[in-house]
Amino acid sequence: MRCLFGLLAVIMLSGCASLPPACMPPAQVMATAEMYFGRNIGNRVGVSDAAFADFTAREITPRFPQGFTIVDARGQWRGADHGRVVREPSKVVLVTFTDSAEARANLGAIAEAYKRTFRQESVLTTVRASCATF
Repeated sequence: MRCLFGLLAVIMLSGCASLPPACMPPAQVMATAEMYFGRNIGNRVGVSDAAFADFTAREITPRFPQGFTIVDARGQWRGADHGRVVREPSKVVLVTFTDSAEARANLGAIAEAYKRTFRQESVLTTVRASCATF
């Protein structure tokens, strides 16, 4: 019975897995990550444009030297510790790359460095398959 339940669970969950997109030539399947960096430290903007540029030069550029895009944004989130909605300026970094364990580890290292450097609770990171041409 356990074996049957396990098999059923695997079959049902496999429907949740997404297939990589079918890209039209000359596009190729790549991964696109979006990283959301809040700029508040406490209740004030504590990560200046200059500090973020320095962070980018030290942490992001060496890991993704092929390039990336930075977008200014405004975000909001609900704090787990206090339940209030927090609104803050943020930076969104978009990077398209050949998917690999190393590239994903680089994303994690960037997020950890930002949290450590600027005393942040988290860095939201999403990764999806995409079609890209250069």
